Amino acid sequence: MKKGQRFKLFPSSIRMDTADIAVIGGTGVYDIQMLNNPYEAQIDTPYGKPSDAITIGSFNGLKIAFLPRHGKKHSIPPHKLNFRANIWALKQLGVKRIIAAAAVGSLREDVKPGDFLIPDQFIDRTHGRSSTFFDGDKVAHISVAEPFCPELSRTVFETGKNKGYSMHDKGTVVVINGPRFSTKAESKYYKNTGADIINMTIVPECILTREAEICYACIATVTDYDTFSEKPVNVEDVIKVLHENSLKTKDLVKDVLAKIPAERNCKCGEALKNAML
Repeated sequence: MKKGQRFKLFPSSIRMDTADIAVIGGTGVYDIQMLNNPYEAQIDTPYGKPSDAITIGSFNGLKIAFLPRHGKKHSIPPHKLNFRANIWALKQLGVKRIIAAAAVGSLREDVKPGDFLIPDQFIDRTHGRSSTFFDGDKVAHISVAEPFCPELSRTVFETGKNKGYSMHDKGTVVVINGPRFSTKAESKYYKNTGADIINMTIVPECILTREAEICYACIATVTDYDTFSEKPVNVEDVIKVLHENSLKTKDLVKDVLAKIPAERNCKCGEALKNAML
């Protein structure tokens, strides 16, 4: 294939169900209630079923798809998520932008529980996860120099800032396999890399969205200080902060959806243009 030649990874036919923007709900965000005339769509993919049925509805003149990353009952742990099925299903709906919610631990004293951080870089410490759609007879090397959509991320940050939320506009997330939390030694090591937050799901989710030429921004809710601090991480504290922030997260998503420009002014939609061998 010649340099610059377009390659279609996904079938050109789009389902009768369509959506412009998708919201992926993380821990503590299992539904969004602002959608008008919502209904559920069951979608099959070459990689199996997504995490759950996808809820589709309208909001502010847009068709919105909602997918709970871990399932509505949070029954799928991070290392068992079918990331490829999730992103493939959203692509088949015609989605061009994804806003993803995620719970993260802080690796910095000034990034506090209850804050929001919009990551712009990642360090991948996962293993055994399928992180590409190109594992057959086609080879692609996509650029993830900027793995998150700068335009969509900026919209999320500015919206949250205007609402008076405690926002951090950039940061590096270390993504570990889970489902366990880090040892103190690991946490201090990650902290010394200069990373800002730690999570279990953002990779390979953001990589696959880039291969699918979908814009991706993450609303990371800081739930705790990672185990570099004196107090070990525990699920009770994480859930407490997530419960306190869940309404804020949904409110932030609602305002972001109302502010997203109709046209994309980024290069996410051309990720495969010069990636094919």
